[in-house]
Amino acid sequence: MLSIHNGALNVPHILKEWYEEESHSNYGAYIPFVGTVRSEDGIDGLSFDVYEPILYRWFHEWEEKATKLGAKIKMAHSLGDVMLHESSYIAAVFSPKRRVALELIDEFVEDFKASAPIWKYDLKDGKRIYAKDRSTAISGSGILGAKQ
Repeated sequence: MLSIHNGALNVPHILKEWYEEESHSNYGAYIPFVGTVRSEDGIDGLSFDVYEPILYRWFHEWEEKATKLGAKIKMAHSLGDVMLHESSYIAAVFSPKRRVALELIDEFVEDFKASAPIWKYDLKDGKRIYAKDRSTAISGSGILGAKQ
């Protein structure tokens, strides 16, 4: 399950919803990861653009990988502005065994940072500035992923 939300994520609501959805699925492990906008370089927050067709395809590949391991993966991400100390990214893995969940959440979050078609902008003094220094080129994205 992948969901895109306008603005900051409601972490307690999303985590509770996911937990309740899977509470009778016989998973022994539920490992969430919550990404929060932190204060750095004088920013007021971050803003995100998402290319949904590639994101959904990328996520589907991860769902298939999780299914082969007997696990389930969920993700929520923000679109638009997210201010300091708010969440823009939540991922979770449900698995019968903790080791599978721990390894899968680590691999998933790292691949997300490297491969997901999401572009980050700093919000600073009322301006939206591409965060080029903290962005990763996406393999196969051509000019959209090239650092300039």
